[in-house]
Amino acid sequence: MVDAKQVRFIIGIIGTIISPTFWRIYKKKSVEEFQPWPYVAAMMNCMLWVFYGLPVVHKDSILVTTINGVGMVFEALYISVFLIYCGGKKNIRRKVGLYLVAEVISVAAIVLITLFAIQNSFAKQTFVGVICDIFNIGMYAAPSLAIKKVIRTRSVEYMPFWLSFIGFINAAIWTAYSLIYKLDLYVLISNGLGTTLCASQLIVYLMYRNATPKDDGKTKPSEIEIPGTV
Repeated sequence: MVDAKQVRFIIGIIGTIISPTFWRIYKKKSVEEFQPWPYVAAMMNCMLWVFYGLPVVHKDSILVTTINGVGMVFEALYISVFLIYCGGKKNIRRKVGLYLVAEVISVAAIVLITLFAIQNSFAKQTFVGVICDIFNIGMYAAPSLAIKKVIRTRSVEYMPFWLSFIGFINAAIWTAYSLIYKLDLYVLISNGLGTTLCASQLIVYLMYRNATPKDDGKTKPSEIEIPGTV
């Protein structure tokens, strides 16, 4: 019989590997209008959650570490594929490299502060958990910035359905993850809010998907994706 821990692991993995944009880039051999920054941000998110799940921070969340460790591998793969097919985008490889180095330095600083400057276990969990939640909520909230433009232009091209739908599924999966077996407030808070944010994006999409677009005279912006992380 499958126990709760196994269920948590399975749904966590599902939440990690959802990323259709990766397959689209691979099939078309072109990054089109996509940008690497969501993947770069997701890498930072995964690194933070990997640390959060370690016993030195949270004593019963090792699955968060293992699942996001898998997530880091996928994000590295996504970034690699993007850089392979980014074509003539000037300096993109150098910029991505610099951002990744900055992320590693930032995470290292957080690790050092947690291990050597904070002694209380609850304080450690709170410090790292809050930082993880800030990044997680920011990733879920990013597509909501397009809602105003969708309403103004009456065009859902600025907020693709699959972006919001996959974000919703991912957030819902991780919300369920936090509720199964043992409650994890930091995973629950950011993903519970993420579920609400993505649901609001889907509602806006459904409201305007058959509307007659208004031409705002601007080109389609680069699409943003929320890769499947905690």
